[in-house]
Amino acid sequence: MKAKKLFFIIIFYIISSINVYSIEPDVFVQSTVNRASKILSENITKDMKMDKLKEIAIETVDIKGIGFYTLGSIRKTLDQTQKEQYSNLFRDYFLKTFSSRLAEYTNPEIDVYSKEKLNENYTIVNSLLKGTSERPEIKINWRIYTKNAENPKIRDLIIEGLSLARTQKEEFASILNSNDGDINALFKTLKDFTNN
Repeated sequence: MKAKKLFFIIIFYIISSINVYSIEPDVFVQSTVNRASKILSENITKDMKMDKLKEIAIETVDIKGIGFYTLGSIRKTLDQTQKEQYSNLFRDYFLKTFSSRLAEYTNPEIDVYSKEKLNENYTIVNSLLKGTSERPEIKINWRIYTKNAENPKIRDLIIEGLSLARTQKEEFASILNSNDGDINALFKTLKDFTNN
């Protein structure tokens, strides 16, 4: 009887431990950049680096959330089929943009030095990309979505004060405005970029 009771206590303890496990946003960011840096320092082709970087992005970035943010208010006018089409196109677009830009770097050193909890859902993590003889140091702030503390996600990067998500939103708005708000024009732009 005692053995059975002890077994249930141990199981309860394990389940409780799993449920309360959370990742601090600054640790999450430092771990993510360390993984990316390791890939970038490997002696492999650019395409292989891009594939590995895409895997990291799929795990750590809220691609769907960023996608709907960058779409702006027009997302409210789309039907379910259009939303799904956009999500798929944006995912491919984002992964290609992210991985191709990052693959140009060789062993970037990023140090996380502070964090600021904005509310229950968001924390800003501050970091610095160390300068080299070829580039100056760059301040990078990470907007981390922490509603699920066990699975934080990157929602935006603010590089030297410039939000990449906001910049992307403005670019998409420009495409839509130039085409009388036709979502198909944006779909075509995303397809063309991804397929080139």
